[in-house]
Amino acid sequence: MSRILFIGDLNEYGRGFQRYRTLEGLGHEVVAVSHTKVSSPGRIDPPTFLYRVRWKLKIPIDDMCVNGQARAVLRSAPFDVVWIEKGNMMWPWTLRHIKAQMPSVRLVSCSEDDMFAWHGHSMWYRWGLRYYDVVFTTKRYNLSELKLWGAQQTRLFLDSYDERVHRPIPLTAKDLARFSCNVSAIGAYEKERAESLLHLAERGVQVAVWGNGWSGWVNRHPRLVVKNEFLFGEDYSKAICATKINLNFLRKVNRDEVTSRSVEIPACGGFMLAERTGRHGEFFEEGKEAEFFSSNDELLAKITYYLAYDEERGRIARAGRERCVKSGYSMRVQLRQMIEAIS
Repeated sequence: MSRILFIGDLNEYGRGFQRYRTLEGLGHEVVAVSHTKVSSPGRIDPPTFLYRVRWKLKIPIDDMCVNGQARAVLRSAPFDVVWIEKGNMMWPWTLRHIKAQMPSVRLVSCSEDDMFAWHGHSMWYRWGLRYYDVVFTTKRYNLSELKLWGAQQTRLFLDSYDERVHRPIPLTAKDLARFSCNVSAIGAYEKERAESLLHLAERGVQVAVWGNGWSGWVNRHPRLVVKNEFLFGEDYSKAICATKINLNFLRKVNRDEVTSRSVEIPACGGFMLAERTGRHGEFFEEGKEAEFFSSNDELLAKITYYLAYDEERGRIARAGRERCVKSGYSMRVQLRQMIEAIS
């Protein structure tokens, strides 16, 4: 087993926190440092004005002193791996110092976001890429793109689900009263997905919407039920389990072909209706393990059809979960393979 310094977002709603717990669950000795302020459960603190300005300039403030914390921890004991989630706050000279002082340490960057996109990276990240032994990404196009900025080795890992969180959950009467619905969408506001949901509402489909940024849409249409609530943990999984049809929209600005929600929904035993991409088709067989759409009209047609056929919908949902397990889409399997790759 490895001794790992894990640097990431340790808020319990984040996937970085899930990876940290999973690495511990695999038996590794993990010391964790958060590069983001840890808030009370369910609360996301807005960034300060100065932070926003510095981020726009691509030179963000290290307001958690994560660079100093990392150096202090590494001086205290030997480590095999320094695992950094993204790395936007890590100064290049900190990474250079780690490589110079501890040449045997494997320096790793891991991200599920499009780090080549202008909005996705800082200059600290870009200038520091050359120091990482391995850069892990879920974006196939990033494999070659990040090498243009100096990444030595890039490796693909799969979007994954946390077995402790994303699972079928028995629902109480209270859960059903809160979450039960025919159609729902979980995720932050984006113009394209909002227009798709309004298209459905105007044609008779009631849709529950969970996530941040939807406050301006609360009274947009009576059949568009904006919950205006960020879901995480078991509440997130319960909402999926209590929904007949779970919609999955991709982020165009991230050039998404598949996202973590693409495996989290089926892993919970939920029926997923997602945007059609070639990558989605590699993860799940259309019509047997998940369903896909390419237009608002096709989205409406498939919702209408599957709401009328409970048995077929349930069969696809069960097959989707089986595919998640069989194909190793769990965070545990993915992280085990990643650690093996860098060891």
